[in-house]
Amino acid sequence: MKKLKHFKLVRKLVYAVVGAFTYPGIAIVNKLTISGTEYLRNLPKKNVLFVSNHQTYFADVIAFSHIFCAVKWGKKNRLGLPYYLLNPFVNVNFVAAEETMKDNLLTRIFTLAGAITIKRTWRSKGVDVKREVDPKDFENIYEALKKRWVITFPQGTTKPFAPGRKGTAHIIKEMQPIVVPVVINGFWRAFNRKGLLFKKRGTSLSVQFKSSLDIDYSKSVDEILDIVMNAIEQSTEFKLKGSHHRLQIS
Repeated sequence: MKKLKHFKLVRKLVYAVVGAFTYPGIAIVNKLTISGTEYLRNLPKKNVLFVSNHQTYFADVIAFSHIFCAVKWGKKNRLGLPYYLLNPFVNVNFVAAEETMKDNLLTRIFTLAGAITIKRTWRSKGVDVKREVDPKDFENIYEALKKRWVITFPQGTTKPFAPGRKGTAHIIKEMQPIVVPVVINGFWRAFNRKGLLFKKRGTSLSVQFKSSLDIDYSKSVDEILDIVMNAIEQSTEFKLKGSHHRLQIS
């Protein structure tokens, strides 16, 4: 599996098959609204890190893949018909928990689409743990950034407003990539936690790409993480805003 996912033809085939099966759920059964794809057009082919909030294990990444493919084919803020799957954009990896990607045959197939698997340092098999970071996990992400784009979810969980993990900030400080923040919504309503089964049809899904962050890489890890969490609208400030909004409505 590990060797296969590096072959471009295999990855294109996986993208095409997965894309064909998932397109209806994103664009027909539910309604996807996309904004900010203009920020993707002039990005370099490597050392670009997408940071996003996280709502399901797979539907989020699958939506990103559809969007990247559509943009490659000249679409702006829309998917249109999925003929882009004839030659999908595969110059991207995504960071995912190792235990999630080893869960079953389907998740192992998703690994071929470009997953960089990491060991969670804070949780394993539903139990809280505390263990050291595996240096190989960082090395794999660094190597991917040297060749292509990488998607990561700084919170490492689908729980909204969970604190960000410092690993993302360490990656940014070390590799000094272009950092593109993404804010998604609606996926948790439409899909189950894994993002593979419908929970509610007719849901509005949204993916908003923002302009790349202006980061002073000499800042501390904590400061960089604060910038990222604010950009993806998952900081304490946004949590308080959301609570205040709910109070006003009620």
